[in-house]
This record gives sequence, structure tokens and C-alpha cells, in this order.
Amino acid sequence: MSSEAACIFCKIIKGQIPSFKIVETATCYSFLDIEPIAKGHVLVIPKYHGAKLHNIPDEYLKDILPVTKKIAKALDLDIDGLEGPGYNILQNNGSIAHQVVDHVHFHLIPKRDSETGLIVGWPTTKGDMAQLAELAKDIVSKIEE
Repeated sequence: MSSEAACIFCKIIKGQIPSFKIVETATCYSFLDIEPIAKGHVLVIPKYHGAKLHNIPDEYLKDILPVTKKIAKALDLDIDGLEGPGYNILQNNGSIAHQVVDHVHFHLIPKRDSETGLIVGWPTTKGDMAQLAELAKDIVSKIEE
């Protein structure tokens, strides 16, 4: 059995597994997460099976952020200001980066207060400016190839 045939998200897209669909386009599908970390936790997935973001053709990514934005507005998460509700958009690539299902997916996780939603720890370090300049140059040269 191919990884696509065994993929839970591919089965959801095909209607083989029920879901609480929110928005569907020709290239993406969104539905409520059945193990939410906040009320309104939604998954937005491309209708193309690929484990990591770089495996997905661009045409299957074109609706992802517009659909996510539409859902955030429907959830009343678009109120401006730091004190109002917010949300996280999370997309992991690979098990080392906490990806559980090997099909690209974006989490829209409402953050209505400090007690609910995604809790993030971001261990930063002070960057060395010369090393950052060299790294940027290297990345840009590979993109331009």
C-alpha cells in the first residue's frame, strides 16, 4: 500500500473518513481538528499528498493562506490590537519538527486568552552578524541557481 493510500488526510479528502469540513477549494481542504487544543482549531491541507512543504507543487499551495485567513475571520480572530484574540498558524516538516501525519498540513489555532491555544517556547540566541551575512549570501546564491 502506498503512503498516499494509507494517509489519513488523503482518506479525509476522498470522503473515506468523515470530517467536519469548513472550506474546500479545488486545491485545498479544511476541517476541524478532532483533537483540538483550542475551540475552533482547524487543519488546512493541500489536496496533494506530500510529506513536507517542499514536496507540494505551488499550485496546490495557492489557496492555503487565503482559506486560512477566511476561517480566522469567521472565528472572529481578526480583531486588531494586542489585547484582542489572536491565532497561530503552525506547519511542521518532519518528525524531528513535531510533524505527526506525513501529509503537509497547516494548523489554525485560536488564541483567545493566555490559558488556551498553542503554548510556544522560543529559545533564541544572539546571532553573529558576520555569520548571518554569510549564511544569507549562501541561501540567496542557491535560490538564484
